[in-house]
Amino acid sequence: MTDGTTGSRGNGTSASVRRADATGPVRPATDRKVPSLCPYCGVGCQVTYHVVEGRIRQVTGRWGASNHGRLCVKGRFGFDYVHNRQRLTVPLIRREGAPKDANTLVDPADPWGTFREATWEEALDVAAAGLRRIRDAHGGGALAGFGSAKGSNEEAYLFQKLVRTVFGTNNVDHCTRLCHASSVAALMECLGSAAVSNPVADVQFADCIVIIGANPTVNHPVAATFMKNAIERGTKLILMDPRRTELARLATHSLQFRPGTDVALLNSMLHVIIEEGLTDDAFIATRTTGFDDLRRTVKAYSPEAMAAITGIPAEEVRAAARLYATSRNSMLFWGMGISQHVHGTDNARCLIALALITGQIGRRGTGLHPLRGQNNVQGASDVGLIPMVYPDYQSVEDPAVRAKFEALWGRPGLDPKKGLTVVEIMNAAREGAIRGMYIMGENPAMSDPDVQHVREALASLEWLVMQEIFLTETASFADVILPASAFAEKYGTYTNTDRRVQLGRPVLPPPGDARQDLWIIQELARRLGADWSYDGPAQVFEEMRRAMPSYAGITWERLEREHAVTYPCRREGDPGDEVVFVDRFPTPDGRGKLIPADWAEPGDPPDDDFPYVLITGRLLEHWHTGAITRRAEVLDALEPAPMLSMGRELAAELGVSAGDVVTVESRRGRVRAIVRVDDSIPRGAVFLPFCFVEAPANALTSPKLDPFGKIPEFKYSAVRLVPGGLPVETASYRAGAVLEGAAD
Repeated sequence: MTDGTTGSRGNGTSASVRRADATGPVRPATDRKVPSLCPYCGVGCQVTYHVVEGRIRQVTGRWGASNHGRLCVKGRFGFDYVHNRQRLTVPLIRREGAPKDANTLVDPADPWGTFREATWEEALDVAAAGLRRIRDAHGGGALAGFGSAKGSNEEAYLFQKLVRTVFGTNNVDHCTRLCHASSVAALMECLGSAAVSNPVADVQFADCIVIIGANPTVNHPVAATFMKNAIERGTKLILMDPRRTELARLATHSLQFRPGTDVALLNSMLHVIIEEGLTDDAFIATRTTGFDDLRRTVKAYSPEAMAAITGIPAEEVRAAARLYATSRNSMLFWGMGISQHVHGTDNARCLIALALITGQIGRRGTGLHPLRGQNNVQGASDVGLIPMVYPDYQSVEDPAVRAKFEALWGRPGLDPKKGLTVVEIMNAAREGAIRGMYIMGENPAMSDPDVQHVREALASLEWLVMQEIFLTETASFADVILPASAFAEKYGTYTNTDRRVQLGRPVLPPPGDARQDLWIIQELARRLGADWSYDGPAQVFEEMRRAMPSYAGITWERLEREHAVTYPCRREGDPGDEVVFVDRFPTPDGRGKLIPADWAEPGDPPDDDFPYVLITGRLLEHWHTGAITRRAEVLDALEPAPMLSMGRELAAELGVSAGDVVTVESRRGRVRAIVRVDDSIPRGAVFLPFCFVEAPANALTSPKLDPFGKIPEFKYSAVRLVPGGLPVETASYRAGAVLEGAAD
């Protein structure tokens, strides 16, 4: 690292991309193998990084309970972004008078007209001064923070602690609000816990697997291999999705229902199970409440009555319901096709009801598993990076809980009100109620719905501090940018979709003068009045154990020795519980709550002007907003351009062929994309991934929210399609160019 002095641009080469030998002595090159984790999805694969001459040259899978040595294309080839020449390696401050324009993003390859380089001392002082000015003049409620599900548990914990104790507000959130917030809301309400009940690998004990609203072969590929293995051994698969995904060829029943009709379909399955006497009456009597209300609600949802709504013949629904209910062990998986709707919480309530009325929970090969999206979305939620709960899902509105954290943190007078969520914060920023933000590793200018609205909100902020590894779309609106550490440069814990707390180890040092995120958070906190002196992630983890009963039995030493421990692990030496809810649920009476739901139309229905349904999602090769994978050479070469997938019938109706350009318009915006003919897409619908800045899918999506989980409806937006348009442009941050001189 440098001493923090500002470098000269000289002949046009910035200090932020200059050779390492210009910033200090090059370390001797060594070849090393470092055991760590994959930075992508919630499966949390154990990997080995192979370092040669100061660069990551290869990643291989190693045995861990999550992956058994297996890796997908992202885990195997998505590593070289850490060496990309656009890595931020010195702090940046917005030039005086440089405008913030919602319609113009800063080119990450040439930011110098907007930003200037700064020392760390200056950047931190300026960043803190802007936040302090707003807090002191308008109160903590005028500030908000977005943390990251890609960072470690320790970073997420300190980030939310800073917002709550230093800003003085609960306005803190992260991307769980955009993926599984409705699942969390339903699980907390019905079961008293948002955790998955069983690990993915429990499919080996299942006689029946249900997958709904998820595409594991794309979004959780290694998890999908365990599912395929189980099916090969005789496990039956019920697949329910508007698209005909790859697993349909292996399914006993594949129900390709109409988009937005999830509740109608699930209620019709509940109807069959109840009316045909396939319930587990003893389980219902001893471990649930609310069955009579559920039975009354679903009485009107016979498969015959719902067929016109869902598009699924009644006998197919009846056969699937019977298989799930009568199998010895049935296991439910769902993804964001369930959660990202205005009725997402109702969808999850129905799935929970299916498990409860059949007793398919609390033992191996059964249970409920909402597949987590990002690598640490489970952990970031566990440690309190959400606005309504402290670590371990303890309510901010409970005086006893609040007193506990006031004592632990030495900060009396914590905010007693729930904070605002991601979309609510952006709405408040646009209206002037939120004046300043601190964002670490999140990219709402690409990930949030109605991105034009979001970019206008970001541009209207009085002060924005960004902590990032690249100059992302959101960083275009920053006043100060603090260069941070990438996943392979961190030491910390991460919690995967199985509730498995795992240790990630640093492979390389951060490049140039980039710094560790934990250090940056603490330096900002100190300048805002906190007296923090954590000497590393182990000390932060020790405080987390005191704050979180479910993590209390996990020690740092054990993680270093065993690499992974499953929570809840309440006492040192406990093995950790892979299966939970065995005897009771963590509710006041120990029972699960059955909550009925009625079907309603989606929030942005098609009409004559916008006759098609847009479904958004991810690609196998790319991750989230593309900030990382678009800068990984192999992954970007595999999927280099935004493709709009549609069935051949719709393509013929529009008069377009594969490779043609189509303009996609919603009630909020328009983008251009390249046609891909794909017969897995249902008639009347199209699919667009949201990782391409050239065609940001979320320029089209609706900001309407689920009333319980406060999650937007990404999976259903009315659009029209106009053939033709200018060629689709290529982003300036395409992969291939690497940061020179990165040393081991």
